[in-house]
Parts: sequence; structure tokens; C-alpha cells
Amino acid sequence: MTRAAVMGAGSWGTAFAKVLNDAGTDVTMWARRPEVAKTLNTEHRNPAYLPDVELPGIAATDDHRVALDGADIVVLAVPSQSLRANLADWREVIGADATLLSLAKGIETGTLLRMSQVIAEVTGAGTDRIAVLSGPNLAREIAAGQPAASVVACTDTARAEVVQHACGTGYFRPYTNIDVVGCELGGACKNVIALACGIASGMGLGDNTIASLITRGLAEIMRLGVALGANPVTLAGLAGVGDLVATCTSPLSRNRSFGHVLGAGGSMDAAQEATHGQVAEGVKSCTSIRALAERHEVEMPLTTAVHRVCHEGLSVAEAVGQLLGRRMKPE
Repeated sequence: MTRAAVMGAGSWGTAFAKVLNDAGTDVTMWARRPEVAKTLNTEHRNPAYLPDVELPGIAATDDHRVALDGADIVVLAVPSQSLRANLADWREVIGADATLLSLAKGIETGTLLRMSQVIAEVTGAGTDRIAVLSGPNLAREIAAGQPAASVVACTDTARAEVVQHACGTGYFRPYTNIDVVGCELGGACKNVIALACGIASGMGLGDNTIASLITRGLAEIMRLGVALGANPVTLAGLAGVGDLVATCTSPLSRNRSFGHVLGAGGSMDAAQEATHGQVAEGVKSCTSIRALAERHEVEMPLTTAVHRVCHEGLSVAEAVGQLLGRRMKPE
């Protein structure tokens, strides 16, 4: 039987652990806080994130050595900006041939590295051992067993297929892909566009606005993806359009919810409180994605506007005015 270690007990890590368990994979979860691990073991729930979801058959521990011992698949389910520090603690006990599967969707601040690049740099693992999972993955819906599809991307197709079989269930359908770059960029950039959609929603703007933001946001993502070597077809699929639509339109999306508070006139602190302290990845990633775009001379006006609202004090009204005031041009 395939054994998986899910390193992280947030919403998506918890939901994906359930998916793996339902697929027949032996799962151990690592939780940073001992009390979370204890509750998972005794009550088979994670009350901090998915309190209504039963998690039978999943062991938990706060000792990373226990979780990683003998794991064939190491699922990295911590926030993107803390991945490097966590991996530095874990790398010595990760199996030499274990598949490293990233669930994190972001670009590292400062280095501007994608998560697979961070994994390779910290662990020394070859790219053929590193996979990413991306798609319309709203944790609460998947944990409830609602049908969803996703993409497992790895340069080694056989390894991607192992992960695919380890997490394929009657409600969760994973596809394989070799385009790691495209899947990672789609997953990181959509969080920023979801912030923009949330801001528009908070301002009371309607579906035409949201549809326009999603479409122009996709154009930005594709421009950056092509510049970095991604396949545009990937970005037209589950890891691109699929993830983008779900994150930009669902009230379950932390990034959209964060943006909604800003659009309604709330502060950054109020938006953080409204998302119950959970990480809205786009708030930090908008800065690194903007810098990555500038490095490659790619125009990303929506991303720039979100960065300026979140980090430079630009009002949402000013941001809208600047976007609408840009020069006319062909689509």
C-alpha cells in the first residue's frame, strides 16, 4: 500500500488527507501544534479548519520524523512563504526516492521562485521527484465529497501516475500533466485575480465586472506563463481557467473573501480577521508575481493594482480609475 505523509493540517491539507485516505492510501498527517494532532487522533476531526468533516482512519502527529518515516509520497501542505523553512527541518528524514507533492500555490518572496524550485533547492531532489497538484480545489467542497477534478503535474509521467492513483476517488478525479511551470503559475496567479474580484464584489459591482476581471486576469497569467515556458493549453485547463473561476467566484475562497472586505472599505487588518487568520496567499504573492513579471518584461496591470492596494496604500477607487484610464488597445 502507498504511504503518504501530509505535512500541514490546514484546510486543504486536511481535505487532501481525506481524499488520499478515501482512495485507499495509508495517511499520516503532521500538525505543527500538538493539540491539533491530539484532536485529530482522538476525535477524528480538525475543528480549527473543517469542524464538520469526519476523518476516520487518518493518524496524526506533531513529530515530523514519525510522519515522514517510510512515506512514499510527501505532501507539502504548508503556506508558500513558510515552505523553505519547514523543508529545511524535514529534508534529512525524507526518503531518498519519495515523491514530493506540493499543494502550495505561491511565488516565494525575495527569490521569486516557484514552489517546485524551492523544493529542489532545499532538498536537492531532482525535478523528476517533484510534483504539484493544482485545480479548482476548494477544500470544504472536496472534504464534503462533492465532485471535483484536478491536475498532478510532474516531469516524470510515471511518478505523476502513482500520485494520480493514490488520490483518485469516486468524487476526486486527478489528471496528469508534464507542465509543472504552467500548473504552478496558474495556481499562484489566480489568487491575485481572486483578490481583485473580491474587491469588485465588495464595491457592489456586478457579474460583468467579475467576468471582465477573470478574462483579463487570464490574459495576464498566460502572458507570464508563456514568458516562463508554460504551455498555454495548461492554462486553458483545470490548473488555469478551472482554478481561476472557482477562486474568483466562490465565497469559500479566502482570497476573494479578503478582497471583498477591502472593496467594502475595510482595512487589511479587518480583511485578515474576516478570513479567521487563514492565509490569503495572494496578499503576499501579488508582490512577488509583479516582480517576476517585471523581470520578464510582462505587463500585468491587475496584479500591479492589487499589489498597490495591499501594500502601497492605493484606494480601491483609485485602482479602478487607473485601470479604466489605461490607453485603448486591441484585445
